[in-house]
Amino acid sequence: MSDAIKGSNSIQGNILTTAGWVHGEITFADRISTIHGDHGGPELNSDDYILPGFIDLHVHGGGGKDVMEGGAAIHTIAAVHARHGTTSLLATTMTAPPEDIEQALRGIQRAVQQRGKGEARVLGVHLEGPFINSGKLGAQPPYARSAKLADVEQLEALAPLKLITVAPELEGHLDLVRELAEAGMRVQIGHTLGSYEDGVAALKHGAHGFTHLFNAMTGLHHREPGMVGAALAHAHYAEVIPDLLHVHPGAIRTALRCIPQLYCVTDSTSATGMPDGEYMLGRHTVMKCMGGVRLADGTLAGSTLTMDQALRNLVGLGLDLADASARVSTNAADYLGLQERGRLAPGTYADMVVLDRDLNLKAVYIEGELL
Repeated sequence: MSDAIKGSNSIQGNILTTAGWVHGEITFADRISTIHGDHGGPELNSDDYILPGFIDLHVHGGGGKDVMEGGAAIHTIAAVHARHGTTSLLATTMTAPPEDIEQALRGIQRAVQQRGKGEARVLGVHLEGPFINSGKLGAQPPYARSAKLADVEQLEALAPLKLITVAPELEGHLDLVRELAEAGMRVQIGHTLGSYEDGVAALKHGAHGFTHLFNAMTGLHHREPGMVGAALAHAHYAEVIPDLLHVHPGAIRTALRCIPQLYCVTDSTSATGMPDGEYMLGRHTVMKCMGGVRLADGTLAGSTLTMDQALRNLVGLGLDLADASARVSTNAADYLGLQERGRLAPGTYADMVVLDRDLNLKAVYIEGELL
């Protein structure tokens, strides 16, 4: 345990607060009580970093378990990611037959209602399928279909849908985007063959983000800007997978310059935290090897990324620590409208990670609980 950790309700170090760096002490129960100290950058001392806990809005699995299993699998997944600094997450579904999705949602709902000891807070669901384009499945199983508002409402009755990925070019989906946005849901554009114009129209109808930017969408060409072009030109939010396999570092840097509140996700699978071998991703069998997860044909099928490694990768790309921290925490919280998470200030949840000077994880606090 770090020398910076004094007890269950007080820790010291370089604290990244909403007002900048503070070298001092933070006291808390389930929420932060006080932050005391001197303002100034961590370059002035050699103490540990204390950052907001990581928030991952795209989690399919971990520890050999897949979200689509529902039940106890969700708790295993939440515990695996908590050990890597993720303090809250969205359990993310796959494209599947209706009965599979409904089973998964029931399991997620139970985890939303009761956070287990040592587990990340499950905030709700990212419904990544099935309302996507069958011509841009990526690693999604072949059960894509279009939807009407009533279809989504039926699923919302089973578990809180916080994000919904939609291919806007499908018939009726622009109206669906508008209806979902008016109902207060966050709609993301993804798994899409849509054009630049389709993307702009979806944003005008109320879509707010893009699912794993660059992946499973039409690319950028100077005469056909595609969905990537719509995101780079117009988006305020988008998620990106910074495992350095899904997206080239140069493309990540491009997105960082274009999209003000770009945030990171893992798109992690059941293979996360596990040895090389075969695992399940929804109804697909996938292979973990050489640091990645792939279908038999070589298609990338999610990742084994964890959010602590995502932070280190961003710093390796040249971001300062405060900016990198926002990309793995605060921006995602803002996207969902969560003012009590993703930031360290009196009154916010005591979701925190303690890192050494090499950005290795030393401690994790979730709602004040030390893992």
